[in-house]
Amino acid sequence: MKNNILLFLLLSIFANAQTNRFFYEYKFIPDTNNMTEVKKEMMFLDIDKNGSNYYSRDKFVDDSTAQADLERQLKLSPNNISVNKREKAGQVSYKVTKQYPDFKTYLFKSISGDQYKISEDKKPEWKILPDKEKVGEYNAQKATTNFGGREWTAWFTTDIPFQDGPYKFYGLPGLIVKIEDKTGSHSITLVGNKTVQNVSAERDLQVPQNVKLFGMGGKEIEVTKDQFKKAWKNYVNDPSKNMREMMMKNGGDSNNKMVFKFKGSDGKEISDPNQVFRQVEKSVKDALAKDNNPIEPDLIN
Repeated sequence: MKNNILLFLLLSIFANAQTNRFFYEYKFIPDTNNMTEVKKEMMFLDIDKNGSNYYSRDKFVDDSTAQADLERQLKLSPNNISVNKREKAGQVSYKVTKQYPDFKTYLFKSISGDQYKISEDKKPEWKILPDKEKVGEYNAQKATTNFGGREWTAWFTTDIPFQDGPYKFYGLPGLIVKIEDKTGSHSITLVGNKTVQNVSAERDLQVPQNVKLFGMGGKEIEVTKDQFKKAWKNYVNDPSKNMREMMMKNGGDSNNKMVFKFKGSDGKEISDPNQVFRQVEKSVKDALAKDNNPIEPDLIN
C-alpha cells in the first residue's frame, strides 16, 4: 500500500508539475566548546522534475515577510526606507540546489552583504553496506562517505526512488532518510513529506537606482569553492570592509548618503561610523567564535 501511495505521488509530481516536499529535522552543535548545546532547524527538500532545493523553513518565511515589507515601503515612499533588525529567524542561512539529470550542485551562501553561488566540483563517493534498519516508517540501508571534511553515515530507502537527499548529498539508489557525521554534531533526519503546488521562483527585489539595501537584493556572485574560501578569509580578517566601501561610494552624493546605525550591548544607538565599524567587527568575531563547527569545514578552512 505504501509503495502504491509513493508511486501515485511521483506520478502526480511529473504529470501535474507539482513538488514533493520532504521535511527534515536538522540537529547540530555550532560550538565545539559547548557540546551540550544542540540546535534544531526544520529544513525543506523540494523535489520536482528539474531538480531539488534544500533550505530552512524559518528563513524562507522570514525572507518572504521581509521582502513583502520592503516592497510595500518602496511603493509608498521609495526615498524613505526603514529596515528594522528583527530577531533572527532560524539558524541556517544557506541554500543548496541540484539540477537534474546531472545533479549539478550549488551552495548559496552570503558573506556580509554579498550573495555567493558556489559551484560544487565533487560528488559524494559512497560505500554501500549490508546493514539495514527502520528509519521512521521506511526500510533503510546503510552507506558511508567522506565529504566536505567530515565522515558521514547515511541511511537511504528504495521505497522513495529519488537518488537525492539533504544538503549536497545524493547518488544512492533511493532517498537519504537520515545522515549523521562521525562526531554526532550534525544529524539530518526525514520526519515527513507532502505534495505541494510548484514553489514559485524567487523574485528579484526591484529597487530604485538611488536606493541601496545592504545585504538584500542583487544577483549572486558565482564562484568556485577556492574563490569563496578566499572571500571568507578576507571577511574574517576585516568584517566591516563592505560597510566602509558602501559608505565611501555614497559619501559624495547627498541624495544617496548612507547612514549606518548600530545598537551596542547596552541598547544605546551608535551612529559614529568608526564606532559602528568597531562594533560590527567585535560582533562578527564574537559570533564566529561561537559558530566554529560548520557542516562543511573544507569550505572555510
